[in-house]
Amino acid sequence: MAELINPSKPMRLISSKKIRWIDVREGFTGYLFILPAFIIIGVFGLFPIGFAVYVSLFQWRINPGNYTGLSNYVKALDNLTYLFGFWLALLLAYFAFRSIKNIFKTARDHNEHPWIWYLPGIITALGIFTFVRFLVILLPEVLAISTKVRGLEKTQELFVQLLGEAWRVQAVGQARNIALVTLFAGIILAIVCSSYLYKSTRNTQYYLSAITTAMYSGIAGLLGWLTWTELKAAYTTAEETGVPVDIWTQIITISAGFLLLFLSWMVWKSASHKDSTRSMLLRLLAGIVLAIGAWVLIGELPLAIAAGDKNWWEGLLVTVYYSVGTVPIQLGISLLLAALLFQNIRGKGLFRLIYFLPYITPTVAAAAVFRIFFAGRPTAPINSIIQLFGGEGLLWLDEPTGIFQMIAGPNVELPTWAVGPSLALVVIIIYNVWSYVGYDTVIFLAGLGNIPGELYEAASIDGAGKIAQFRHITLPLLSPTTYFLTLLSIIGTFKAFNHIWVLRSGAALGTTDTATVLIFTEFNRNTRYGYAAALSIVLLAVIVILTIINNKVAEKRVFYG
Repeated sequence: MAELINPSKPMRLISSKKIRWIDVREGFTGYLFILPAFIIIGVFGLFPIGFAVYVSLFQWRINPGNYTGLSNYVKALDNLTYLFGFWLALLLAYFAFRSIKNIFKTARDHNEHPWIWYLPGIITALGIFTFVRFLVILLPEVLAISTKVRGLEKTQELFVQLLGEAWRVQAVGQARNIALVTLFAGIILAIVCSSYLYKSTRNTQYYLSAITTAMYSGIAGLLGWLTWTELKAAYTTAEETGVPVDIWTQIITISAGFLLLFLSWMVWKSASHKDSTRSMLLRLLAGIVLAIGAWVLIGELPLAIAAGDKNWWEGLLVTVYYSVGTVPIQLGISLLLAALLFQNIRGKGLFRLIYFLPYITPTVAAAAVFRIFFAGRPTAPINSIIQLFGGEGLLWLDEPTGIFQMIAGPNVELPTWAVGPSLALVVIIIYNVWSYVGYDTVIFLAGLGNIPGELYEAASIDGAGKIAQFRHITLPLLSPTTYFLTLLSIIGTFKAFNHIWVLRSGAALGTTDTATVLIFTEFNRNTRYGYAAALSIVLLAVIVILTIINNKVAEKRVFYG
């Protein structure tokens, strides 16, 4: 009887063989159902990103050029490339450490010793890396088909023939065989471990965690090695040319500055949990001192930015202006309209349709109409209305002057950072707000509909007014919807292209050229595919960082009920 209730031994209601068969069957069925989605995401989502990374490492114009490593990134970001390279390598190493820590915790909680799974995990991860290597070797052979068919009659038979020849290239065949052998070796070893060496219902979890850990470690090692190699090459070139460089100084200084900034935030955060006023004040003072130190060290950052591609940094600044000017106004108007349309008013269905129409209107067509309305001609519709009331027409989409500088007047000279977005960019912001406010309104209405009416009734009985109800009931319970729309809007503004391309004007002197416009210009007009790919990866990194920051800020402010 004591054996049956021994807590150190888990109770088994069915045999281990039955458990393993059920796990295999359920796992196989689940993976079979998600396989189509995985293939679609891999082909149309992950592959373009991987291909962009591949192209960014080459001097790629019309045709693939020579391998250049991180030179395209250095052209855009200068020494910040090495800084971000080392940071990313350290971040991936941290993820690997955290994965190992999670495995330790799971194993300790269940009194298990699954360390044997590291061997099949490492071999499987190595198989994945060799498969990627096979694709990298195969890709140039496939891309060379376009050159081989030049001047010939383009038929399906010819393409299939050339594709088969690319597949049978000796280097491609060797890479393919190595990848397949390594992958199968890892899978077979995992099956052996699961069947004969280690029997547990968490085998799949341990196996996948081991693969993840190995992949994090491998990518961190490769990225660190690539960054270190490129850094040594930069110093070698500097010695040969006699041009001094201070890459390590900037890397150490900026990294230390951001570290102090993080410590300052942690100290400030801990101050709120102190009951003693003295302790709280000391921590606040320490946080201020650390923040000042961080500001001094991060002062090296503008020098590194100034050495990069001026057009790219200006494009990022324009994108930030565009996002900051769009998202708060768009969400604010949408929330107000949703609150009004949620009331029992006549014709609210018609109003919902009217507000939603701009979102379903073709983007290019709507932008073309906006371009006509906000033209810089005195006879343009908007200028005509202004002149009707005695005002003076403006250049609108052709105006490169910052909006705050225009408000201050020509006699007031503002610093560069304070002039604000150009009037031309403000017009594009107005278009974006007009186009997407209906969509956000509909989503807000759906969120308002999920709030129980009993809460408002109870608040009314307790004497709470409409403003108090909105503040303490509507806003907290609407926070998941607000968070979703904020995240979607920020990502959308950084990815926006179509309407910006239609509305932009050369007379605006590049003040409306966002990051996406610059990437397209490098790709389409300058045909610098490698550099455009590098810029797209940088923009992706910026979007990911903003998404993470948004998640961290919102995680304690979003109420899910």
